[in-house]
Amino acid sequence: MDRPGYSIALATDDSRYRVLVDAITDYAIYMLDPDGRVVSWNSGARRFKGYEAEEIIGDHFSRFYTEEDRAADVPATALRTAAQEGRYETEGWRVRKGGDRFWAHVLIDPIRAPTGELVGFAKITRDLTERRAAEEALRRSEQQFRLLVQGVTDYAIFLLDLDGRVTSWNAGAQRIKGYAPQEIIGQHFSRFYTEADREAGEPALALRTAAAEGRFEKEGWRVRKDGTRFWAHVVIDPIRDDAGVAIGFAKITRDITERRQAQDALDQARQALFQSQKLEAIGQLTGGVAHDFNNLLMAVLGSLELLRKRLPADPKARALLDNAVQGAQRGAALTQRMLAFARKQELELDGVDVPALVRGMTGLLQRSVGPSIKLVMRFPPALPPAFTDANQLEAALLNLVVNARDAMPGGGTVTIGATAECIEPSAGPGLPAGDYIRLAVVDEGDGMDEQTLARATEPFYTTKGVGKGTGLGLSTAHGLAEQSGGRLVLSSRPDHGTTAALWLPRADAVGTPKTPRAAGPPGDERLRPLVVLAVDDDHLVLLNLAAMLEDLGHRPIAASSAAEALERLGETRVDVVITDHAMPQMSGLQLAEEIARRYGDLPVILATGYAELSPGEGETTPRLAKPYTQSELAQILRGVCGTAELSPG
Repeated sequence: MDRPGYSIALATDDSRYRVLVDAITDYAIYMLDPDGRVVSWNSGARRFKGYEAEEIIGDHFSRFYTEEDRAADVPATALRTAAQEGRYETEGWRVRKGGDRFWAHVLIDPIRAPTGELVGFAKITRDLTERRAAEEALRRSEQQFRLLVQGVTDYAIFLLDLDGRVTSWNAGAQRIKGYAPQEIIGQHFSRFYTEADREAGEPALALRTAAAEGRFEKEGWRVRKDGTRFWAHVVIDPIRDDAGVAIGFAKITRDITERRQAQDALDQARQALFQSQKLEAIGQLTGGVAHDFNNLLMAVLGSLELLRKRLPADPKARALLDNAVQGAQRGAALTQRMLAFARKQELELDGVDVPALVRGMTGLLQRSVGPSIKLVMRFPPALPPAFTDANQLEAALLNLVVNARDAMPGGGTVTIGATAECIEPSAGPGLPAGDYIRLAVVDEGDGMDEQTLARATEPFYTTKGVGKGTGLGLSTAHGLAEQSGGRLVLSSRPDHGTTAALWLPRADAVGTPKTPRAAGPPGDERLRPLVVLAVDDDHLVLLNLAAMLEDLGHRPIAASSAAEALERLGETRVDVVITDHAMPQMSGLQLAEEIARRYGDLPVILATGYAELSPGEGETTPRLAKPYTQSELAQILRGVCGTAELSPG
């Protein structure tokens, strides 16, 4: 029996559902009959598919599919799947009325009668074009980012998990570190650190710092797959999810070994320049002090020498006089060392047989070091000669051996050896390319730290106790090597001894002539009395020179400047001129040139406290090195003026 109230209620509910469905505009909700024809159409379907209800109802829903999908029988498959499985869901391209496509999410549910008979399908479609476009843009962005990261070869860019294991690996990481992705992914990143850094906990500290501070940045040594090291700049950043929870780390490493090497080379060049400028400044100061000191010693030694002739035969007075002479002579030796450091000492450069020179000094060297030191000589069977001053080389070698002895108070072995070396361009211990003789003194002593080594050749710098050294031994050796065209090279480490190596040019590779020196003929013959013009701006030296000349039987004429000397020459006949070189306004060499211009062959002797002359300057002018003795003065006068009849009485 019919129930009118129930029928009315059912009709009312059906009307409400139709109103509800038709009001939805974000979804296309419509029904299909069992064959797939559209039987209802809501406003959402009309909005994004473009069809009015009267245009589409009765048509097959396959018209919403692309031509490719229809050819593949996708619409029929969708209905068949929904009927058999109770549901069909997919995403894909669909076609609007105008022919343009949109990306849709599709859901099809079968509709059955209470008896189970299939009466149609409910189809719900949502337009996901914008979401798909955003997802596609994101996918392309991620892909481009991956390609970007993978394409970077100058930086190692990779990811770590929270424990520090590698989870990604780019081409730059493979190039710099040497590992292929399959070799390293899953391994702990600490394998890139040195053993010392791993033992110090550096990898764990890096991750803790990045997690706590938001960034870790540092430079240090890292290790490649083959075990070689490279200097790396490292940045580690934590990676967090949307909730701020750490999920891993991003690590970027750059190989900056070349930059570090370039910086080190620049620092070394700057240090070398600074050291050179410092030594040059000290050398200039030392040379100036030595010049003045030589003048003082000239006055002291000359006066003592003359005084010796006039003192009575008093043993006590003679002893005091000898003591004063020895003190002045030690001062002269100290001055010579200062000049050697300043490279202003006049050397007699010539070929020197180094093994023969060293063997000739063996007795002196052994007495100098004492019985607790063993001397070992190591020389090749044949060694080319070195280009240097033999006497100064002996002094430098003695200094080096004594230094080696002092470095071994408990005894030990000092090895002296020489080898022939060839320096290639841009190589070697800061020397020009060429052939050298390397004379080395090696000890087994305490060695020097870097700070001491850097100052070792400075004049007056010493680590010995008070009264045990002047601090000029290495400075003298340094000056000799530099003035010979070579270099003193020191290498040392604490508790590993010291090697002091004199690099000297080979004589057969050097065409520089010996420095000429005027030498008088042998013998004790006396000159006839000479009129000697003595020129010096130092009153003490001038007074002393005049006294020495008078004692030799000559008549001195004193002049305190070059201008005064020229005046005297215009007034008096002079046999020879002895002039200081370093004088204001006109130097001794300039005076000699003016005398040669005015008076032709008048002999001039240049007295100098150190070799202030430039190479090649005044080579033909006889020189007398201060401080000089009366016998040296007499000898050079004989050499310049020649012998004549003896002076009377």
